[in-house]
Amino acid sequence: MTMDAKAILITGGAGFIGSNLCEYFLGKGHQVTCLDNFATGHRHNVAEFLNHPNFRLIEGDIRSLETCHEAVKNIDFVLHQAALGSVPRSINDPITSNEVNVSGFLNMLVASRDAGVKRFIYAASSSTYGDSESLPKVEDKIGKPLSPYAITKYVNELYAEIFSKTYGLETIGLRYFNVYGRRQDPNGAYAAVIPKFVMQLMSHESPVVNGDGNYSRDFTYIDNVIQMNELAMLTQNEEAVNTVYNTAFGDRTTLNDMLYYLKLYLSELDQSIADVPVIYGPNRVGDIPHSLASIDKAKQLLQYQPKFSFQQGLKEAVAWYWKNLKKD
Repeated sequence: MTMDAKAILITGGAGFIGSNLCEYFLGKGHQVTCLDNFATGHRHNVAEFLNHPNFRLIEGDIRSLETCHEAVKNIDFVLHQAALGSVPRSINDPITSNEVNVSGFLNMLVASRDAGVKRFIYAASSSTYGDSESLPKVEDKIGKPLSPYAITKYVNELYAEIFSKTYGLETIGLRYFNVYGRRQDPNGAYAAVIPKFVMQLMSHESPVVNGDGNYSRDFTYIDNVIQMNELAMLTQNEEAVNTVYNTAFGDRTTLNDMLYYLKLYLSELDQSIADVPVIYGPNRVGDIPHSLASIDKAKQLLQYQPKFSFQQGLKEAVAWYWKNLKKD
């Protein structure tokens, strides 16, 4: 199923996932508005779109209701990616995480409701599963949150459900599982593990693993996430809206295995990377040991079929980092 050209607002559109969504939907002929305050997003992520006739950039903050109202004017679909990610950041500064992830989210819901937006699709999080030990993670079985960040993302789901029931706003939440790929920021205190390790290995620095490396994650390549966002927009199935979906590949990889493949793919480009040693440190507060998604619900209701396995996606990501971020 394809879609006629629509007006799409992507909040956090200068971020890692948001900029990939901007690029994809511009390529499909849609009108794309990007709203970003550049707190964690980057201007270089959207620089190539600025002269595109179908692209509009609004520099603003979702904590301003007025800005949200401006951004949703004449918009058909909202893809809400704007948030302060990172469990450690939320532990260090729970107030700002709550202001952005809860108050900002509520502003976007209110503005979307008032503007008559067709559907509000938002980035939810696998952190919502909290202390639930059951694997694989199934959407209707969650535990208690283990961090302020996890609380904010769970509150998003509760607010979205209320706006669906009370105001008739169609919502779909996508619980992202450890997304990685091109444009993911390798720098900063809260950098995601894959780009951080890639940059360290390319510089012949030892990556530091939290724990013994046996923690596992359902690493999800960016193109699978783009597919889920598009399916959430396209679906005409009434059963498929006003709910949440795991957005993942449906397999898990230990940190040790992830490092094995990183070194394998990078050493094809620079043989000496194979000899860079790995350092092991203490476990990190708030981390869950294992994460694995059931993607049955997305397959059944959205016809989701992830195209990239972990290894396929990692090889693509490594090639992108080597080309774009290798320091000569």
